[in-house]
Amino acid sequence: MPNGTPMPPSMPSRHESAATSPLGTAEPPYNVDAERAVLGACMHNAEVIDTVRPVLGEEAFYRPAHETVWRALLAQRREDGPTDPIVLSERLARQGDLERVGGAGYLHQLADVYYGSGSAEFHAEIVRGRADLRRLLSSAVRTVQRAQEPGADPEAIRAEIEAEVNAERERALACGQGRLFRFATDGWSFVRESGADCEPLWGTRERTAWAPGESLMIVGAPGVGKTTLAHQVILARLGLAGSVLDMPVAPSERVLYLAMDRPRQIAKAMARRITPDHESVLRDRLVVWEGPLPATLDKEPDLLADLAAAHQADTIVIDSLKDAVSTMVDDSLAVAFHNARMRALRGGVEIMELHHQRKATADAPRGQRPALDQVYGSTWFTAGAGSVLFVAGRAGDPAVTVHHLKTPTGEIGPLDVTHNHERGTTTVDPTKDPAVLLRNAPGGLSARDLATVLIGGGEPERADVEKARRHLARLVTSGLATKADGTAGGNGGGQQARYYATARHLAAVR
Repeated sequence: MPNGTPMPPSMPSRHESAATSPLGTAEPPYNVDAERAVLGACMHNAEVIDTVRPVLGEEAFYRPAHETVWRALLAQRREDGPTDPIVLSERLARQGDLERVGGAGYLHQLADVYYGSGSAEFHAEIVRGRADLRRLLSSAVRTVQRAQEPGADPEAIRAEIEAEVNAERERALACGQGRLFRFATDGWSFVRESGADCEPLWGTRERTAWAPGESLMIVGAPGVGKTTLAHQVILARLGLAGSVLDMPVAPSERVLYLAMDRPRQIAKAMARRITPDHESVLRDRLVVWEGPLPATLDKEPDLLADLAAAHQADTIVIDSLKDAVSTMVDDSLAVAFHNARMRALRGGVEIMELHHQRKATADAPRGQRPALDQVYGSTWFTAGAGSVLFVAGRAGDPAVTVHHLKTPTGEIGPLDVTHNHERGTTTVDPTKDPAVLLRNAPGGLSARDLATVLIGGGEPERADVEKARRHLARLVTSGLATKADGTAGGNGGGQQARYYATARHLAAVR
């Protein structure tokens, strides 16, 4: 250890072995790295103590020195004091425990073991799991010893075992460590404090493309601009732009981009939007993982959350989904991937996924509305996504259409958009903007009129008319339109309501 500080006598190297137990096993199970990681996270952020305390319960640390440090952290938290190693050193010195835990130098070493606050709960679960195993192992040793005593009574031993197991179960449940309590919360907190009433990451409350705590999936054939669109959202998350497709984007602290599908091509695509002024932001707040992951996410459901914690990222972009799982068509693997997705989301990590459509539908006629069953792979991939945007068009075509197939709130579009392949930008075609269409209609528009234009002609379906009606209602709410109710007579028992641009709306373009 630095500065000549001795290692605590109660802290043998993890490679050393203890004496063999009566069951013939090696030293009791523990994980020194997880213990250090939990303590280090608590030193960095005192609020982490509130998160890991119900997970750890009582006497979770194997090494006595770590248990002593943990109790000092708890005391500091109760007093609403800081938990950095300097303050802890003073507290432990007053208690006469500082040298026993390894001195101030060892506390600073613990503080250096930091993987991010988001990983602390997972590390605490490892510590708690090892403690539970040690408790069970001790119970097993006692059972062996009792069974070897002269005149041992099998029925009495079985009764004792059952009593110990029940006591262990009650202990776990009472302190909220059991799997039945781990993610449970009361109804009021769930509704009011779970983030349900948060501003969207991309879009507005009325029309949300990406909601917090829900993944966004961008789907399309190769070459239609999925990556181009995603890069604009990423750069906006980093504060290098304010909006994408005329919709605001909320800022992020740090983005982890999993460039698994042709990373060199991804780099070339992103370079179109980058200038020398962006260097400091990209170096500090964008991390790019090139190539395959260490394991597929269906095989290691914790990997996604661990990657975010390791790189201190609050946003992960998966490019592309097919490279993150073993196969796309197996329902069970799709569910396993969704578990990985949810574990990261539960830890406060936002997720964007780039994905492909089915090859059989790639050549569908332009303007034909896609559906969720055109997304490649198991339906459970889209079932678990919060929002699904489908980019329809021909490979390399600058003019494509963005459809909102799964919506957190109101539907966006369909949007006819144009990619600028030289600059890596995407703009909305104003001729399909309901506000522009209404402004250019002196006789006003009915919902059916607007629906006919938005679908590109033909007879609109009932759902198309209802979506158009919602577009017009939003314009009324924002003061850009007025509504004139229909009058009796005509087919269907009455004329449809018509909407007209307000003077304010007309004056805005003069």
